[in-house]
Amino acid sequence: MAIQDFGEKFDLKQFYHARDVARDITYELAALIKPGMEESDAHDLYKELCSKFGVEKNWHPPKLRFGPNTLKTFKEPSDPYVLIDEDIFYIDIGPVINQHEADYGETFTVGSNFEHKHIADCSKKIFDEVSEYWKINRTRGPELYEWAKSKAKFYGYKLNMGSDGHRIGDFPHHVFFKGAIIECDEELLPDAWILEIQLDHPKLAFGAFYEDILRF
Repeated sequence: MAIQDFGEKFDLKQFYHARDVARDITYELAALIKPGMEESDAHDLYKELCSKFGVEKNWHPPKLRFGPNTLKTFKEPSDPYVLIDEDIFYIDIGPVINQHEADYGETFTVGSNFEHKHIADCSKKIFDEVSEYWKINRTRGPELYEWAKSKAKFYGYKLNMGSDGHRIGDFPHHVFFKGAIIECDEELLPDAWILEIQLDHPKLAFGAFYEDILRF
C-alpha cells in the first residue's frame, strides 16, 4: 500500500464537491462571526452549518482561532479571547461529505487594520505561489516547504512549521499515510495532499492561515 494511494470508493468529482462545500461553509461562517464573540460561539455556529450542509462527520475537529490564538498550531489549545472591533481570525474545517474528506482554511479580518489584512492576503498569496512552484517543479514534500519558508521570509513573515500539510482523500486517508507532507520524500501527486501555509507576524501577536488542495 503506497502512501499516495486512494481507496476504491474515491471519486474525483465527489472529492471536489466536498472541497467546494467546505469553502462555502467557511465563507458563510466567517460572515456570521462578529466582535464580542468567543471561539465557542463560532463552534456553535459551525455545528448548525454542518447540519444545514449535510456534513456526515468531521474527520478533524474544527479550529476556529481568534486574535492571538491565530498563532496556535493545530494541536495547541486556544486561550480565552473575545473578538474585538479591529481583529483577525481564521477558520480551519475538515468535514466529510459523501464519504470524501474536505479540508479548507482561510483567514478573515474585522475592521480595517492594515497589518491584519496584509498577513491574511499574504497567506493566500504564498499558498498560490508555492502551489505554482509545485506544478512546475513536481517537488517532494521537504523541498516544497523549504521554498515556502523562503517565500514567507520574502514577505516579512515566519512560516509556522507546526502546520505543514497532510494527505487527503476518501475517508479515512489515514489508512494510507498519517504523517505530514514534509515526510513524503516522493514527488507529490495532485489531489492527494493539503498544502497548509501558517504565517506568524514577527513583532505582533497574531498570524494567518490558508490551506487547500494541491491540484492542477
